[in-house]
Amino acid sequence: MATKRSGPRSGSTRATGKSAARGKSATKATSRTSSGSGASKRSRAPSTSGTSSAKRSTAKRRTSKTGETRPAGGRTRPRSSAPLAEYNAKRDFTRTAEPAGKVPKPRGRSLQFVIQKHEASHLHFDFRLELDGVMKSWAVPKGPSLDPTVRRLAMEVEDHPISYNTFEGTIPKGEYGGGTVMLWDRGTYEADDGGGAAALRRGYEKGELRFVMHGQRLQGGFVLARLKRPGRPQWLLIKRRDDHADPDRDITAEETTSVVSKRTMEQIATGRRVWHSNR
Repeated sequence: MATKRSGPRSGSTRATGKSAARGKSATKATSRTSSGSGASKRSRAPSTSGTSSAKRSTAKRRTSKTGETRPAGGRTRPRSSAPLAEYNAKRDFTRTAEPAGKVPKPRGRSLQFVIQKHEASHLHFDFRLELDGVMKSWAVPKGPSLDPTVRRLAMEVEDHPISYNTFEGTIPKGEYGGGTVMLWDRGTYEADDGGGAAALRRGYEKGELRFVMHGQRLQGGFVLARLKRPGRPQWLLIKRRDDHADPDRDITAEETTSVVSKRTMEQIATGRRVWHSNR
């Protein structure tokens, strides 16, 4: 009886040994499979990195074409608006008699200036200086002064065409700049150091424009000095101390007629010449 019972236990031990052996083999196989899977993942990683690198490179090339970024060794050209673009954008030339904004060919002649008394929403003087084929323009609320101690605010506005220098008349109310316009003064001007247009250009860019006027009413040296304020540029118009300075004169109060037609603002307002303008 004892011998019979020992048999099954021995067989059970052998079966368990075989199962253990099979379990070890399965564990090794699983280990090899897992190791192989990890190796495959690692081998694919460089390919993913290369794809990302290619995408980044493509993105850089695309961005550089838009001008938003600049690739190494490349150059992005700055965008600039055409001369008189703002002037033209404010006007519909199928409806207005105002001259279209065109830059004439350079001519070997003196630079012009014009001052137009303009009664729009508020009375002011449009101070214009010819430079680089256009009329650089400022709105001066109180007009020029002959007193060197007086600083007149001059708000820079859009450039105007040189052909605008002959305009005198009325712009209907409701139109851009609607009101009466008088040719208050005009003539030529030059850089105070004799440096010509190059000196005037440098002064304008620097924000300190010094010049001498040869007008029918304004004579001698003036300076336009740009203020460091946010928004559209604001300047100060100041008379230089010279033989033409006169603190006792209020020239804008004394001179109230056109240098061309000799008319007053009231007489011009009732004239026939009318300009239509569109914002």
